[in-house]
Amino acid sequence: MKNTILIRENGPSGFFLLSIFSCLFVLTSSCKQQKKAPDEVDTTDSIVVDTTGKTPDVVYTLSSELYTADPSAHVFEGKLYVYPSHDFESGIPEDDLGSHFNMEDYHVFSMDSVGGEVTDHGLALHIDDVPWAGRQMWAPDAAEKGGEYFLYFPVKDKKDIFRIGVAKSTSPAGPFKALDLPIGGSYSMDPAVFEDADGKYYMYFGGIWGGQLQQWKDGEYLGEDLYPADDEPAIAPKIALMSDDMVSFAEAPKDILILDKNGDPIKAGDNDRRFFEAAWVHRYNGTYYLSYSTGDTHNIAYAIADNPYGPFTYQGVILDPVLGWTNHHSIVEYQGKWWLFFHDSSMSGGKTHLRSVKMTELTHNPDGTIQRLNAFEGN
Repeated sequence: MKNTILIRENGPSGFFLLSIFSCLFVLTSSCKQQKKAPDEVDTTDSIVVDTTGKTPDVVYTLSSELYTADPSAHVFEGKLYVYPSHDFESGIPEDDLGSHFNMEDYHVFSMDSVGGEVTDHGLALHIDDVPWAGRQMWAPDAAEKGGEYFLYFPVKDKKDIFRIGVAKSTSPAGPFKALDLPIGGSYSMDPAVFEDADGKYYMYFGGIWGGQLQQWKDGEYLGEDLYPADDEPAIAPKIALMSDDMVSFAEAPKDILILDKNGDPIKAGDNDRRFFEAAWVHRYNGTYYLSYSTGDTHNIAYAIADNPYGPFTYQGVILDPVLGWTNHHSIVEYQGKWWLFFHDSSMSGGKTHLRSVKMTELTHNPDGTIQRLNAFEGN
């Protein structure tokens, strides 16, 4: 059956039918109401989102033993390592801020070859071992420098504000030991660390709505939502150069501007194209690719630039919406091919907070664009 997404928008919020197919799981909360800015005037709009991506030839599942999500994939020591969040049934009631995504630890996975045996290296870090943490260990990432490995993770502190922490290990598989404090000047969620060809490392981060990015301005915490109007530039993801020690920022975080092909900033009301969460950067043929989730429209979209800071120009969609409420990914080259990692809720029968990581081949076209995929039913 064709995967058709129907959206009724109420200003920047709305009620989403995640697809004709996935709405069969309504009792398991695949369809839900989003309340992102309740104080704005409601307007009603109906659109149909295009989901015309190519069906992948093969889709691999990372683990059938644990629920995993938000995969960050890297090649370390000649192996493919994946750093996902770890979903489980915590019993926290579902709400619009994602409180039911109450993850509390991380596992690290590795494989020697795509399609081969996947090793779960066990518990890498638990929230109880992070002195400043309060709750909700969300999407992590990892990096290596000088033979030392760094796990970057967002978790709410004791005041329920998302910060980004660091844990260190001598092995890419962990276990990792957390530092006593989060990165100074860090906030929001979804850290992704990119190593450039010149050896510099940059962290990309941020997520609106439950990720609290809309509650920050000029590095100051507002404690309340501040969303731009629909016709104003969208909230931007952040970038910061990492210090040599890899556990601090060398500069204050900066906005990453995402433009349309006319050179105008993507607007806040452009839900099909504007940034929501899950920033990731890879470099291909000298071009920087910023990919991200559009959140409430569930696309993985991408934009390109000639430097790590941008501005980035929007190009299109990499991955159509998947089964489940969220869409989060990473992209990595391994053994001469490019791979897209993502998650869906197929293993749990559509439960949005119980997801499973998958991977499939990603193709760059000769002109540098990326072939669009639709992996809705998975494999």
